[in-house]
Amino acid sequence: MNTATATGTSLASSSTPTTNGVTQRANGKGPASNGTNGTVDLTEELRRSFRRKYRHVEAVHSVSQPSCLSHDTTETPSFLGFRNLMVIMLVVGNLRLVIENIQKYGVLICVRCHDFRRTDVQLGLGLYFLIPCHLFLAYLIELVAARQARSSRATSEKKDGTTSPTEDEHLRFQATWQLVWIAHAINVTIALVSTSYVVYYYIHHPLIGTLTEMHAIIVWLKTASYAFTNRDLRHAYLHPVKGELDALPEIYKKCPYPDNITIGNLVYFWWAPTLVYQPVYPRTDKIRWVFVAKRMGEVACLTVFIWFASAQYATPLLLNSLDKIASLDYPSILERLLKLSTISLVIWLAGFFALFQSFLNALAEVTRFADRSFYEPWWNSASLGTYWRTWNKPVYQFFRRHVYSPMRSRGWSHKNASLLVFLLSAILHELLVGIPTHNIIGVAFLGMFLQLPLIQLTLPLERMKSAHGRLLGNVTFWVSFTILGQPFAALMYFYAWQAKYGSVSRSVGAAGAHNPLLGGGGGTCVPA
Repeated sequence: MNTATATGTSLASSSTPTTNGVTQRANGKGPASNGTNGTVDLTEELRRSFRRKYRHVEAVHSVSQPSCLSHDTTETPSFLGFRNLMVIMLVVGNLRLVIENIQKYGVLICVRCHDFRRTDVQLGLGLYFLIPCHLFLAYLIELVAARQARSSRATSEKKDGTTSPTEDEHLRFQATWQLVWIAHAINVTIALVSTSYVVYYYIHHPLIGTLTEMHAIIVWLKTASYAFTNRDLRHAYLHPVKGELDALPEIYKKCPYPDNITIGNLVYFWWAPTLVYQPVYPRTDKIRWVFVAKRMGEVACLTVFIWFASAQYATPLLLNSLDKIASLDYPSILERLLKLSTISLVIWLAGFFALFQSFLNALAEVTRFADRSFYEPWWNSASLGTYWRTWNKPVYQFFRRHVYSPMRSRGWSHKNASLLVFLLSAILHELLVGIPTHNIIGVAFLGMFLQLPLIQLTLPLERMKSAHGRLLGNVTFWVSFTILGQPFAALMYFYAWQAKYGSVSRSVGAAGAHNPLLGGGGGTCVPA
C-alpha cells in the first residue's frame, strides 16, 4: 500500500465514527452536501483532520505581516500592560523614596510647628469678610445705572428697535458708561491694592496670604465681568436694534435686564464656581448631599496629603538647595531641580484634583450650578496653547470673553490680543505668588509671559497630521511644565524667602525644620 492510499484510508477511518459528519457529507447523504457551505465545511474538516495527524507540517508562516511595533503595522497595539508596569514602577520607586526619606530625616511632620501668628489669622479673617463688600458696592453702582436706564427707556420715543441709536443717544450712553466704568475701576482697584498691601506688609504666613490674595483676585475678576456684562445688556436694553434682543442667549430671557440687578442675583454669582457673569445659569433640580460629602472628603484627604508631602519631602530638598544656589553650583542646582520636579508634580496634581474636581464640584452641587466643565483632558495637550485653554476653564473663559474677544472685535490681531491676555495673566500670577511670599522677583510673571514662545514652538507640532508631532508636542509640554517650570519657580521664591526671613527660618529650624512657604512641619534637617 502506497503513502497516498494510506493517507486516504486514515482520513476515511478517522471520520467513520461520526455518523452525521464528514463521511455522510462525502457520500452526499448529509444535509450540508448541497451548495457552497457544504464544500467549505468539508474542506475545513479535512484540514483539521490533516493537522491532527501531521503536526509537523502546519504552515506557520503563510502571510506577510509586520511587527506590531513597526510603523507599517495595520493595527495599533494596546499599551495597557506598559501603563500598568509604569504605575507599578512609580509606586515601587516612590515607596523606596519614602523609606529613604524617613531613614535620612526622620518624621518631619509636626502639627504644632506651624507659624500661624494671631495677627495673621485675624487679618486673614477680617479681609475675608471685607473683600466681598466691594461686590456690594459694585451692585450699588449697577443699581444706580439700572434706574437711570429705566428712566431713559420710559422717556424714549422709540422702543421697538426699528432704528439704530442716534449720535446723541450714543454719546449719552458712552458718558454714562464712563462714569460707571470709573466707579467700578476705583472700587475693585481699592479692593485689590489694599488687600495686597496688607498681605505684603502685615500677613507673614504665605498660606494665609495666598488664600487672601486669591480671594481678592477672584472678586476683582468677578466684578469686572459683572460690570462688562451689564454694560452690554444695558446698551441692548436702551437702544435695541431690530432683532438684537431676540439674538440674546435664550437662557437670558428668564431674567432680562434690568431685572437681574438684585442683591440675591449678585450673591449667587459670588458663590457660583465661575468667573463669568450671566443673569441666569443652568441649574440642577436638587442638591445631592452624599455627593457633596464625598467631594469634601476628597478635599480633606488631598489637603492632608499635600501638607505631608510638602513638609516631609519638599522642605528638605528646598533647604538643602540654598547653599547650592548661593554658591551658583549649577550641576548641583540642576540635580536639586530634577529631584524636586517629582514631588512638585505630585503635589500639583493632587492640588489640581482637590480644587477643580472635588471642591468646585462640591460648590457647584451646593449652588445647583449645572455646567461643571471646569477642565478638559489637558494631560493630552499637544501644545502649550491647548494646555492653557483646557486646564483652567473658568480663567480661560473670563479672558476670552472679556479681553480677547473685545480686542479682536476692535481690530486687534490674534497675536496682539493673545499678548495682552498673557500680559494680564502674568501680572495676576506674580501678584498671587509674589505678594504672599513678600518677594516681587518676577519669576511667576516671566514664567507665564514666556509661554508665548513655547506656544509658537509647539503649535506646528500639534498641527502635524501624523501622531508623532502631537506626541513630541505633548512631551515638550510635560518637560517644560514639570521640570523647567514649577520646580524652578519654587526654588527661586523659596531662596528669596530665606534671603529675607532667614533668621526666622533658622530659629524655627533649630526646634524643627519648618518651611512656612509650603506650610511644612518640624524635624531635624540633615544636608544631603
